[in-house]
Amino acid sequence: MPGQQPLDVQSGPIRTAAGWEWQDCGLDTDAVKIESIEVSPDPPEPGKDMTVKVKGIAREVIEDGASADVTVKLGLIKILQKTFDICEEARTNNASIQCPVSEGTHIVEQTVALPKEIPKAKFVVDVNGYTASDDDMFCLKLTVDFMKRPFPPFW
Repeated sequence: MPGQQPLDVQSGPIRTAAGWEWQDCGLDTDAVKIESIEVSPDPPEPGKDMTVKVKGIAREVIEDGASADVTVKLGLIKILQKTFDICEEARTNNASIQCPVSEGTHIVEQTVALPKEIPKAKFVVDVNGYTASDDDMFCLKLTVDFMKRPFPPFW
């Protein structure tokens, strides 16, 4: 799709020219390995719908009771800390994949409405997933920069 940048897993953060990046901070023993993340529009825009497409490999069956701890920070300040029931969220939002999730490669696509009141700032989002038996499932660290830039970033 135009405007999307598929991301391949490599060491260190995966950067895009669009002002966001992600890093798989999980272990080789985690139940799920995140392979790629795409967002559209790229970059995300306050006040518009954003579609997130995640490709991952389930190394074991993911049962009801799986959860995710999400922390959103603005600088050093936590502005959100919440635990989500992953399977319940999938049911509520009619996600393309439902629990139990079988072993293998899966693609999950979800559209969310971004508030137009998002401040022009850089946000760090930490997501730690856990299986129903409370074992590590995955770990993601995302950075989204909503600050306007006069020039493209160089790295």
